[in-house]
Amino acid sequence: MPSLNDVRSTFLNYFAKQDHEIVSASPLIPHNDPTLMFVNSGMVQFKNLFTGVENRGYKRATTSQKCVRAGGKHNDLDNVGYTARHHTFFEMLGNFSFGDYFKEDAIPFAWELLTKEFGLNKDKLLVTVYHTDDEAAKIWKKVAGLSEDKIIRIDTNDNFWMMGTTGPCGPCTEIFYDHGDHIWGGPPGSPEEDGDRFIEIWNLVFMQNEKFEDGRMIDLENQSIDTGMGLERIGALLQGKHDNYDTDLMRSLIETSADFSDGAPDGPGKMHHRVIADHLRSSSFLMADGVMPSNDGRGYVLRRIMRRAMRHAHLLGVKDPLMHRLVPALINKMGAAYPELRQAQSLIEETLRLEEKRFTQTLERGLMLLDDELDTLDEGADLSGKAAFKLYDTYGFPLDLTQDALREKGRSVDVEGFDAAMSEQKAKARAAWSGTGEAADAAIWFDIADRHGATEFLGYDTEKAEAQCLAIIKDGGEVSAAAKGDTVQIVVNQTPFYAESGGQVGDTGQMSGEDLSSRITDTKKVAGVFVHFAEITQGKLEVGTSILLKLDHGRRVNIKANHSATHLLHEALRRAL
Repeated sequence: MPSLNDVRSTFLNYFAKQDHEIVSASPLIPHNDPTLMFVNSGMVQFKNLFTGVENRGYKRATTSQKCVRAGGKHNDLDNVGYTARHHTFFEMLGNFSFGDYFKEDAIPFAWELLTKEFGLNKDKLLVTVYHTDDEAAKIWKKVAGLSEDKIIRIDTNDNFWMMGTTGPCGPCTEIFYDHGDHIWGGPPGSPEEDGDRFIEIWNLVFMQNEKFEDGRMIDLENQSIDTGMGLERIGALLQGKHDNYDTDLMRSLIETSADFSDGAPDGPGKMHHRVIADHLRSSSFLMADGVMPSNDGRGYVLRRIMRRAMRHAHLLGVKDPLMHRLVPALINKMGAAYPELRQAQSLIEETLRLEEKRFTQTLERGLMLLDDELDTLDEGADLSGKAAFKLYDTYGFPLDLTQDALREKGRSVDVEGFDAAMSEQKAKARAAWSGTGEAADAAIWFDIADRHGATEFLGYDTEKAEAQCLAIIKDGGEVSAAAKGDTVQIVVNQTPFYAESGGQVGDTGQMSGEDLSSRITDTKKVAGVFVHFAEITQGKLEVGTSILLKLDHGRRVNIKANHSATHLLHEALRRAL
């Protein structure tokens, strides 16, 4: 039986033999795509190669990309532990062509790998194609000998991929495996397609078009290939399993969790062990890539993942911190493929230990409050939004964690009431706040924070990053665009610029884009929003466009040195005085 490590190696080595460059997985923080919270597919790091903006010296690549889906529109957090194939962290195997080969090679590559290298039964495989893609259907017939009933034409977006509302796009073909008629479900496109009999194992995207705002679609000059196959899913299939959590890697983590909690891996706590195993991977990989638990942005998502796992450890009856003790088992399984895990092992273990110690101190009090609230309700009644918000505001319980706890009791939460309580608190904070009179203190920033949330700070890991312009403020009011000569304040979704706080002044630097050049003269923070003071020196900036932010390196280095020296001076004064 091949291990997941074997499956990963077989995939990468097969495409290396087909002249593909084996490219290391990119960090989980996507510095080249400001619309994403985390890397969620293999193609993210190659985005600029597909659009022709970047050239790396190779036309073919293959990767095993680490991915997280636990925030933004790609959020599988609530389903983890309850289903066979949902994860917050997973690996996506992929092969890519940047204007080199196309369908006539991509389909034979996939068929040969699946049927010869992996040895899958040809009779168990079927495919879907976009309903107008006669070319792909013809190649499948020729290469695989599939009959018409095993080449299913789909006329929805399930088989047409787009990078965004505009830009590169194209049809795709998905490969499915039939687990047999003893499992309920129908083929794709049928009324029973949501069943578990037919499982998608690979998606081949043919990037052959470019779409424009007016709806026009033209053929791309360089037609490209982007494929994605979940390692856990194909691994389960090759190991004769129907559940990703029964694969060798996940099973090892589950059994380690059971050993440390004195529980059976398949006993009453089975679901808890599954959550812990999944969340251990996502938490560890995020920290290895520089994300640390915090109260906003990516750090907040990480803290939610960690606390969800820690609550499940508590439900198993574990009194002492558990998560950090499982890290060696994870590194034993995945450290060879991802050396960054081993390099960050001490940091990961210590952060998990401290977070769990802090959270355990409030967990029992929070759960006691939850039980007290439930005791006052009629049997089966929802928890009030006000009570759920108190858990969040007082004990640090995010709403999804409360919902998770209640689901096990057959209860739910009044989400509208929770949102109302949240809005009421924000209104009180807004009413109680008074500014200093500076432009950055205008109440407009509270409105922007309500709409877009806090700005994600990337400056501990990088000095430049792509960002999406969320708002432009000129003369105290929001505008849709700014042009050469304008002095404005800019809000973006993520930034490497440090905002003035903690005795350290804000960063300065450059903001650029297509036909755009601007000087950032200061950075401040209000209500979690980073405000970039900008002077547009060339071109035009519009809300919604992507921009490149690059801070002044020399100035940042000097500020950091002086800031550190100040802390050292303060400590010396404390000791002396």
